[in-house]
Amino acid sequence: MNGFEFLELVKKRQSTRGYSPAPVEEEKLNRCLEAARLAPSACNAQPWKFIVVDQTELRHQIAQATSSRVLNMNHFTMQAPILVVVVMEKANFSSSVGQVLKDKEYPLMDIGIAAENFCLQAVAEGMGTCILGWFDEPKVKKLLNIPKNKRIPLIITLGYPSSEEIRPKRRKEITEIVSRNGY
Repeated sequence: MNGFEFLELVKKRQSTRGYSPAPVEEEKLNRCLEAARLAPSACNAQPWKFIVVDQTELRHQIAQATSSRVLNMNHFTMQAPILVVVVMEKANFSSSVGQVLKDKEYPLMDIGIAAENFCLQAVAEGMGTCILGWFDEPKVKKLLNIPKNKRIPLIITLGYPSSEEIRPKRRKEITEIVSRNGY
C-alpha cells in the first residue's frame, strides 16, 4: 500500500450509524482484531482486552445500555451485528511509572490507537464501525461479568453499512491545526 492508498482508506473511515443485517465473516473480524492487537502502546503495555459480543440477546442488552432516550442517541447500535467492548487493563510497570511522572493517561492513548487500527481494518474489509463513549458502564460490566475495578473506555460497533455513501468530512483547515517551530 502506498501513501495515497492509505489516505484514501482514512478518507473512507467514518462513524457508521446504520447497518445491514448481513453477518460479519469470522476471518474479517479476526483481521480487525489482529490490527488492534498489533497497535503500538507505551512501553509495550498493551493495556486492553477486547470482548466480542455477537450473541443476539446479549448484544441487544449491551446495545440498550448504549442508547439514550433522553438525548435520542445511539439507537443504531441495535442494528450492528457485532459489538466490541474494549476493557482497559492495568499497564505494565514502565508505563505506569511514566503515567505518574509525566501525568499522562498512556493506557487511554494506547486504546485509542488500537481502536483506530481496528476501525481502519474494518474499512479495508468493506465494513463500518462507530466508536462509542456514551453508555451505561456499570450495566455493561454486569452483563459481561467485568470486574468492578476495570474501566470500559469504548465500545465499537461493527458490521456492513446500510448505505455506501461516504459523507463529506467537516474538518478544520490544515492551517488552523498545524504550525511549525512554535505554537
